[in-house]
Amino acid sequence: METSKISEVKLFPYLNYFPDVSSSTFLASGVKIIGNVKIGENSSVWYNTVIRGDVHYIEIGTDSNIQDCSMLHVTNGLFPLNIGNKVTVGHSVTLHGCTLQDLCLIGMGAVILDGAIIEQKAMIAAGAVITPGFIAPSGKLVGGVPGKIIRNLTEIEMEEFEKSSLRYKKYCEITIRSLKDHNYVL
Repeated sequence: METSKISEVKLFPYLNYFPDVSSSTFLASGVKIIGNVKIGENSSVWYNTVIRGDVHYIEIGTDSNIQDCSMLHVTNGLFPLNIGNKVTVGHSVTLHGCTLQDLCLIGMGAVILDGAIIEQKAMIAAGAVITPGFIAPSGKLVGGVPGKIIRNLTEIEMEEFEKSSLRYKKYCEITIRSLKDHNYVL
């Protein structure tokens, strides 16, 4: 089999800013990261996700995963985007100028808006819309449009947050190995 090279630009400058991405972070094909963005060790950003730190900064901690087709942005000079450690952000999530503390989980298709805070070990249900300034308390499931506290999370559900982070580290290893096994040069 012929060797294929994945050659695409994933990191882009904005003014004097250029993304600072750990060398241990996996960036899938189609990812675009712009400007004042910092991503910590062993995190992953999956297919066709856009992280646009142009008019404020974006920081993503260690061991976090941002899944396919997600959109991460900020509000001009007002609201940065902060994502903690061991955070799982599901497919097609929109995060705009909010804070996700460590060990939380954001369900597929959720939208979290300016100034909202998702506390440690909180879960946002798939499809939820979290309005500006809303605080999702630790240990709670928040869902609906607009988002409201639904119920307490169980201990088993909260244990899944770290397990999700570990699963995504493994998915990165498998994906990289698969690409190499099929003669893709990263």
